[in-house]
Order: sequence, then C-alpha cells, then structure tokens
Amino acid sequence: MATESMAVIPSDEESNSTNDVLATITDDRNNGLSSLTDLMTEKSIDCSDKEPSRSSELEKPIESDKSLVSPTENAGGEMEKVKKTVRMQSTHEDTSDFASSGRTTTVLKPSPSVGTNLENFDPIVSNGTGSSRPNGHQASSESGSTMMDEAWERLNKSFVYFKERPVGTLAALDPSAEALNYNQVFVRDFVPSGLACLMKSPAEPEIVKNFLLKTLHLQGWEKRIDNFTLGEGVMPASFKVLYDSHRKKDTLIADFGGSAIGRVAPVDSGFWWIILLRSYTKCTRDHTLSELPEVQRGMRLILNLCLSDGFDTFPTLLCADGCSMIDRRMGIYGYPIEIQALFFFALRCAQQMLKPEHGGKELIERIDKRITALSFHIQKYYWLDFTQLNNIYRYRTEEYSHTAVNKFNVIPESIPDWLFDFMPLRGGYLIGNVSPARMDFRWFLVGNCIAILSCLATPAQATAIMDLVEERWEDLIGEMPLKITYPALEGHQWRIVTGCDPKNTRWSYHNGGSWPVLLWLLTAACIKTGRPQIAKRAIELAEQRLSKDGWPEYYDGKTGRYVGKQARKYQTWSIASYLVAKTMIENPSNLLMISLEEDKKIAKPSLTRSVSWTC
Repeated sequence: MATESMAVIPSDEESNSTNDVLATITDDRNNGLSSLTDLMTEKSIDCSDKEPSRSSELEKPIESDKSLVSPTENAGGEMEKVKKTVRMQSTHEDTSDFASSGRTTTVLKPSPSVGTNLENFDPIVSNGTGSSRPNGHQASSESGSTMMDEAWERLNKSFVYFKERPVGTLAALDPSAEALNYNQVFVRDFVPSGLACLMKSPAEPEIVKNFLLKTLHLQGWEKRIDNFTLGEGVMPASFKVLYDSHRKKDTLIADFGGSAIGRVAPVDSGFWWIILLRSYTKCTRDHTLSELPEVQRGMRLILNLCLSDGFDTFPTLLCADGCSMIDRRMGIYGYPIEIQALFFFALRCAQQMLKPEHGGKELIERIDKRITALSFHIQKYYWLDFTQLNNIYRYRTEEYSHTAVNKFNVIPESIPDWLFDFMPLRGGYLIGNVSPARMDFRWFLVGNCIAILSCLATPAQATAIMDLVEERWEDLIGEMPLKITYPALEGHQWRIVTGCDPKNTRWSYHNGGSWPVLLWLLTAACIKTGRPQIAKRAIELAEQRLSKDGWPEYYDGKTGRYVGKQARKYQTWSIASYLVAKTMIENPSNLLMISLEEDKKIAKPSLTRSVSWTC
C-alpha cells in the first residue's frame, strides 16, 4: 500500500513523556475480583508483583540480539548472529516536503532494528530445532513441538524495535507476499499482542509501555490529508520504523488514515489505546504511567473528539464506513455496534484513570452522563431476540410524539427474510446499526463481545448472546472460528453496499469471512459469562488447522473451510489471539485485565409505552 500521505517524524524530536515515567509501584486502586472470582481460579497475575520499568531503564539498550540480529544455532552448537531487516516500500514521496522547503532530502531505508527480513524469512520448524527466541529464552526441543511454543516464537519474531527498544509487532511476516502495509505496527492489531505479553508468565510489560508512549508521541504531530487537518486527538492507524541513512538514526512514519484504502481516519485506534492502557495498569499495578500529565492529556484529547457538541440526537457516535477493523466499504456507516461498544468501553476505562486536575473533573462529569445515556440507548434499541423481532414485525409506522414505540420509523417489510429462520427461541444479540428508518440486522462479533466485556450488555443479554452462539454454532463458528459478520452480502445487495468490492465477495474477508483473531474476544466473553466450554470448543477447532495452515489472516467459505484467497500467512494477531485465548483458559484471572464489572450506579430511565402499541 502506498504511503505518500504518512507523516514523517524525525527521531530527534522525541516526546518528553518517556523520560518522565516514574517507577513507583502504587497499590491497585481498582476493585477486587468481585463477581468474577467465582468463575476464576485463585491464580495470581504474574506481573502484579513485577517491578515496573523505570525511566532510566527505558533508556538502556537491550541485548544486541534483539535489535540488529536474530540468533540461530549452527551445526556445532555455537550461536551465529544473522543480520535481518524488513523490506520497506520507497518513501521518496514522503520526503518531498523536505525538498520543497530547501532542506536536504534523505531516502529512508529499512531499519535494521526491525529484526526480520521478509525476503530471507526462515520459517520456524515446529519440532523446535534450529531456532531460539529473540528475547533470549531458549525453547527446548521437547516443548518446541507444541503449538503454544511455536506461537510464542513467531510472536517474538514480529517484534519491532525503535532505538533498540521494542515498540510493537509487525502485522504479518508472510515471506511469500508483497509487504504492502503489513510491515507496519497497527494500533488495533497490537492489542492482542500486547495482551499476550501482559498475560505471559512471567509478564513482559515493557513492549506495551513503549507502544503506549510511542503512539502517544505520534498523536501530538500535525495530521493532514490533502488540505485538511485532522483533530488533535486522532490516534494513528499504524506506524513503521525506517532507518535514516543520512542521520544514521531510526525514524518513525505514521499513517492517520491518509494511506488507508478508503482514506478514513481510524475511530477505533484511540479507544483501543485507552483500553490497553487500562490493561497495562491493571496488570502491573503501576499507576504512574496513566497519571503522567502527557498520558492524561492524550486521554482527554481522544475523548473530547467524541464528546464534543453537535447536531446528534442520540448518544451514539456517528462514523464513516471503513473506520474500524472492517476498513473497507461494508455498509457500517452511521452508528455501528463495534464503535459504540468500544466507545463505551473506553469511556468506562477513562472514568477509572482520569484525574480531576486540568479540566479532568468536567470531563469526568460528561463521561458519566454519556455512559448512562449510551448504555440505555444500546440496551434498548440495539437489542434483538425472538420477542423483540416479533414486536418489530408488528410495528406501526408514521408514529409521532415522544410516546411513539417505533421511534426510528423502521418499516417492518425491511426485515430481511434470513432473519426469521436465523433467530432462535433461545438467544439474542445486539444488531449492527440503528439509525432513522434503518436497522442493520447483521451479526457482528466484535461489537457483541466488547459489549459483554464492558458490561454494555446487561447480564441477561450477555447470557442470551452466548445462547445464540451455541444455537447457531454452524453459522457463526463453522469449521474455523470466527465469523466477523453474518450473513454475507450477496448479489445485488453486495454490488450496492460494497461497490462490487472484489476482496469482499460473499463469505470472504470482511463479508462473512472467518477470522482467528476474534478467538480471544470470544474466549474472554465466554469466561465472563461463565461459559468457558464454548471457548474451549472453539479453541480446539482452531488448533486442528491454524498452525498447519500457516496462521492465516482469515478463512473463506460459509463454514470457514478454506484459507482466504488473499489472506496473509503468519498473521501476528492470529498468533497473538490464540496465545491470549489459551492463556485465559489456563488462568481465568487474566480476564481482569480486559473486563469490567457492571456499574450499579448507571441509572435506568423509565419508559412509557405508546397508546398505539399493541401486543
């Protein structure tokens, strides 16, 4: 993918936030295990007793085998260090602004600290021979044959280093395909990688801390697409590390949506950043990072973008198509459930971490009000089960006044035929989108699982969502977990909604494809609702093929039988998601890093029924 719109960020203008990081361990101010304790073992999270990295330690160079070389074993048993780099695209266009301003232009080359060469990629043999972990942990030949060990090996190989410090993971390490933008660190892609490092025993929180600080640093730079400047709080979709041969330093290049397929800013990046910050704080019990003035300001900037006054009559967040994980045209414009659930999750996480100083008190009050309004709106108008479907089927239209039941004037004839057969008597879900005269009845897994983890869904709704997964296992899970959306758009509807997108054909990619990365979300939701057996069944299904198929990005087909026609192999978040899912199943207390408890203080407004409403 071209990168001409990416912002070039010189490394000598580093953020001061890294040097300000303190190392005092404070007591965990979050609530205890509460109701989750009954579902979990008494195992402790290993990183809770781990001494947090001090600012001085962040400046120390790590072992050389992590920055410039990856160790391999020769026949004599001695370690040889093989130099590896990542092939990046030319950034001649990226430096054109420097040339026009009279400054010396520098062709940026791949950074040697990335640590991997896609052209000379040495696939890891699952028998454990001929490879060792880049972080120095030698995998034994006995354990190297396991899928977990292979996954850890591959995750470590994907680490990206900036100034000899790990700052993220590459999107994919497929030696058989052109790099495009898969040689970058994506914010949303890194979340399962970061969680895997936090849940590992012992934990490795350094890369998560560095990632959070580095992306915060990128947030502060001017973001321009053509002649328009994006909002100050927008987080990057991705960044990559290149080596400036003129300055002989690593340089960051960030993309804020200008290089994306649809040229859409990533609405979800800021939300994932806040959620991961809370996970890091929960794991390490180190509140000094979240309390840094720069971090507090970053959270305020993100939330101010979302809480600013406008013409909205709903508490939901208005979005363009392609602004989230589904980053192509798929008809999710408006108020998609994935963004609303992430918005709610980020609001609740920020509510715990924001300090009242420097305008924080007023922002916290606005957050409290928005949480109340948003939870009511989603629980009331997005929820669909058999009873509600029957009610919508019997809706009257053209109702006026505040007593109207059909508040969005949805025409019953717009209910798709597939829904009547799909909806079981037991179960329900949050539909994809609600806006005037429009309901998107498709199932979206990310939004529903995030709603469970953030308690946006009520306990009864969360249970019903799990019931639906069980009742419609063949449709939503199939032969390879998990469907990102159901059902697929076909025929005339596919042509109109996707614009004849050749990548999103029926049952492929975002259009009904099966994505292994979603395994960690399903596992977390299953554990939270007391249904771990569902997650175990899905994990066992994935284990049958995932490693053998080369850890693909996605699978195609109605049941997910075939490796995706354009799927990248050795996709990092497919690998990391499997690790997170397995780690949570083995130690359910890890769920506390990514789950919130129900807030009993959220008000439940009373409702009045219209006199025209009939049963």
